[in-house]
Amino acid sequence: MSATEDSVDLTETSVDVGRRAAARAESRMLVDGELVESTSGATFDNVSPATGLLLGTTAAADAVDMSRAIAAARRAFDESDWSTHRELRKRCLAQLQSAIEAEKEDLREELIAEVGCPAMTTLSAQLDWPLAEALRYPAGLIDDFEWERTLDGGGLFGDRNVRTVVKEPVGVVAAITPSNFPIEVILNKLGPALATGNTVLLKPDPNTPWNATRLGRLVAEHTDIPPGVLNVVTTRSNDVAGVLGTDPRVDMISFTGSTAVGKLLMRQGADTMKRMFLELGGKSVAIVLDDANPAAILGAAIGVCVHAGQACAATTRMLVHRSLYDETVATVTAAFQGVPVGDPVRPETLVGPVISAAQKDRVLTAVERARADGAEITAGGGVVEGLPEHLAAGHYVQPTVIVGVDNNAAIAQEEVFGPVLIMMPFDDDDHAVRIANDSAYGLAGAVISRSTERGMNIARRIRTGSFGVNGGMFYGADAPFGGYKNSGVGRQCGIEGFQQYLETKTIGCRIPRQK
Repeated sequence: MSATEDSVDLTETSVDVGRRAAARAESRMLVDGELVESTSGATFDNVSPATGLLLGTTAAADAVDMSRAIAAARRAFDESDWSTHRELRKRCLAQLQSAIEAEKEDLREELIAEVGCPAMTTLSAQLDWPLAEALRYPAGLIDDFEWERTLDGGGLFGDRNVRTVVKEPVGVVAAITPSNFPIEVILNKLGPALATGNTVLLKPDPNTPWNATRLGRLVAEHTDIPPGVLNVVTTRSNDVAGVLGTDPRVDMISFTGSTAVGKLLMRQGADTMKRMFLELGGKSVAIVLDDANPAAILGAAIGVCVHAGQACAATTRMLVHRSLYDETVATVTAAFQGVPVGDPVRPETLVGPVISAAQKDRVLTAVERARADGAEITAGGGVVEGLPEHLAAGHYVQPTVIVGVDNNAAIAQEEVFGPVLIMMPFDDDDHAVRIANDSAYGLAGAVISRSTERGMNIARRIRTGSFGVNGGMFYGADAPFGGYKNSGVGRQCGIEGFQQYLETKTIGCRIPRQK
C-alpha cells in the first residue's frame, strides 16, 4: 500500500500494514559502524498505536552499549578526518539521500505502522517534505557557507594584525528525537549536524524506533560514512538515555520533546557546559479577527485534529473576536463532530490514534480536569466508540472542543498533545495580543484577517518563534524553527540551524612589517 498510488486497496488495514512493516524492520542498533544487538541481548516491544497489537521488538541498549556508542562518536570526531573533509561529508549525505529514497515506500508504511500517523500526513511533514530537503539543504551549504572570514586591522607595534574567524563543528552531538514526527525531526537534525562535521549519537523515542534503526542500516550498507560518525542507540531506559546529558564526552544535546525533559537536560548538561538546542512544547494561538474569512477559520480549527493533535506547533488556543464567537463555536463544534477518525491506513483519515495508552489517558485526564473546573465540552471529550474490531485496542481520542474557560485555566496553559481545541473570545486586537502572549510557551501561532497588513502587525507583536498569517506556512529546511520562553532554546533548520552545530574560533596573526 502506498499513499501516493492513484488506487487504494480498500481492504487494507493497519493490521496488514503492520505485518509488512514488521517483516522489513531493522531491530538492530548501529554502533561504531556495525549493526548490533544489545550487549545483554535484551529487547523491547514496538506496539501499534492504531491496533494495540505487537509489531515486533527492538534492541534494548544498556549502559555498556550507550558508553560504547559515545566512545565511538568521540573517537570518530577526534581521530578521523570527518570534521575537516567537506567533500566526504557532501558525498555521504548524497548517498544517504539516495538510500532513503530507494526505500521511501517501505518507510512510509513503517511510519504509518509504528507512529500511527494518517497516510495523508506522510505526503507532507511526516515524510515527503523532509525527505525532499532536510538533507539536501545543509549539504548544499557545505559549498556555500562562509567557513572562514578575515578581519584585517588593528596594527600591533607597527606590524600588521590579521584576524581569521573560523567556523568549526561542536563535536559529539546527542540527537534525541520524539515519536510524533520522528523521521522529520531526525533528518532535520542529522542533516546540519553531519554537514557541519559533527559526529552524532541518535537516540530515538522508544515508541517509534524502527525509522531510526532503518537509517542506521542504510548508513552501514549504502554510504561511506566512517564508523562512529553516526550511531543509533535504542532504549526504553531513562537511566541509560540520561547518560547523554551527563557524559563529558558529549559536547551538545539536540533535543526535541517536552519542556519538562528539556529542562532536565539543561540541568544535567550544566556541569559539563554542553551546548543545547531544545525544541520543546507549545500552546499556540490562532487569532480570528473580526474581518476573518469563515472558510479560513474552519481550516485553522480542523488543523488541530491532524495526526490526533500530536504537533508541538498546533494552534490549540483559538481566540475569536467576540462579534464572531458564538457563530464560530457552533460551526467548529459541528465540524469536529464530523472529522474522519479511524484507521491511519485509510486515505480519508485525518485523526488516527495518539501514540500510547499512557498518552490517551493524559489527554482524557486534561479534558476531565477542564470539565471539573467548569468548562463546557461542546464536541468530543472521550474515547472514540464504534471503531472496527481491529482498532478496538487502539489509542483513539475524540476530536474535542472546549469553551467557557479563561486563559488562566490549566487547559489553556498546559500542552495537551491531543486533538483538543479551546476557544475563547476577545474584544479587540490589543486584547487578543495580551491573551496570546500570556503563556509560558512561545513556539508558533497564526492570525486570520482579510487585511494582510493587519495580520502582519499582529504577527510582529506575538512572542513566538514562528507565525502564520492567513494560512502562510513557515515550514521548510531553509526556515529557522524554534521557540521563545518555555518552548525552547535555539533554532532548527535554516542558516541559524546550520550554525547551531558550529563553534566559532578567532585567530589573530601578527605579520611583521617588511624591513
